[in-house]
Amino acid sequence: MSSITCPYCFARLARERIGFRCAGSSGRGPGCAPRLDERLAAYTGSAASASLPPYFDPPPAVRRLGRGTPRRAACPECGQDTARRVCPECHNPLPGAYCETPGKIVALVGAKNSGKSTYIAVLLHELSHRIGAELGTALVACDDRTIERYKRDFHRPLFGDRRLLPATASAVTTPRDPLVYLLTRTRRRRLRQQDMSLTLVLFDTAGEDLRSRDVTDLHLRYLAAADAIIFLVDPLELKSGGGDPDGEPINIIARVTELLHVGRDLPHGRRLPVPAAVALTKIDALPLDGALQRNRTATAALDLNDREAVHEQVRALLYDWQAGELDRYLSHEYAEYGLFGVSALGGVPREGAVGTGGIRPYRVEDPLLWLLHQFGMLDGVR
Repeated sequence: MSSITCPYCFARLARERIGFRCAGSSGRGPGCAPRLDERLAAYTGSAASASLPPYFDPPPAVRRLGRGTPRRAACPECGQDTARRVCPECHNPLPGAYCETPGKIVALVGAKNSGKSTYIAVLLHELSHRIGAELGTALVACDDRTIERYKRDFHRPLFGDRRLLPATASAVTTPRDPLVYLLTRTRRRRLRQQDMSLTLVLFDTAGEDLRSRDVTDLHLRYLAAADAIIFLVDPLELKSGGGDPDGEPINIIARVTELLHVGRDLPHGRRLPVPAAVALTKIDALPLDGALQRNRTATAALDLNDREAVHEQVRALLYDWQAGELDRYLSHEYAEYGLFGVSALGGVPREGAVGTGGIRPYRVEDPLLWLLHQFGMLDGVR
């Protein structure tokens, strides 16, 4: 792995460029005192959280030889060893696990009111509990900010207070950190075990941030760096066929696709090698039959027959709703795409709160399981 992508500013970094931050002083021993890190303050928009021991570049020998970054380095000012690795562009900490594993950035995009925040909250909860146990995976937050943000903005209001989550605020007015998790899994291959891991980066993009092609630089870099993408679509918006054209699913998907093409500088007409999962949310509000009426069979593999049946049923729904252009566009632009139906809550909410039946997720894991299969972390069976 010769380079990585910073999960905060999404800059592509040669491994030998990864910097360090002094461990600082514990109060008695040697170590550098905190000082304002202007680059970090510019990223966070606040100087309050950017007073830290100093950043320093990797040792010159590492940069000269180009053999990747060491796990530790001595601070050139105080001489103390440190293992705190840092992005040289934005000066955010790079979790050690992120530097050592094949990071996969999964972009999550949807129009306003498509249920992005609720989907993230429930998906991560399921990965930590039911789905984690089923697949034999472990999901661990890579930094303290991810732990705090998930508890504050997602878990506590939805699972603790049973309140619906508000619409995602625009990153232009409310800067926020991505959620960065290490997902590990032991895969049994014939007579041996293979430990596999990837870093899951979720950055919940607000619908209004993608209403025009004049998106912020951060969103541009985020989408250009994505290894896979999950589009969330409100089926009621598709069925109505009306509303604001800027917020229509086909237009938002087209804008994101354009950014993905620009970020990869692909020849005209070549399909994107980025797997795209398009999920209809809130399907509990629709009369359903066939594959979408059945729960996914619990197994530590992807049921390819079920996957194909759901894909074809959602595809048929799109054409029934006169939205077949969405399927045609995806088949033209993406080498691999999948259609899904999910429900994060599993029931209709009541006056801003979770319904009386509680949170009963339905197939929320399907898009991610398909992506894990695309990444080679999950077998497919028929």
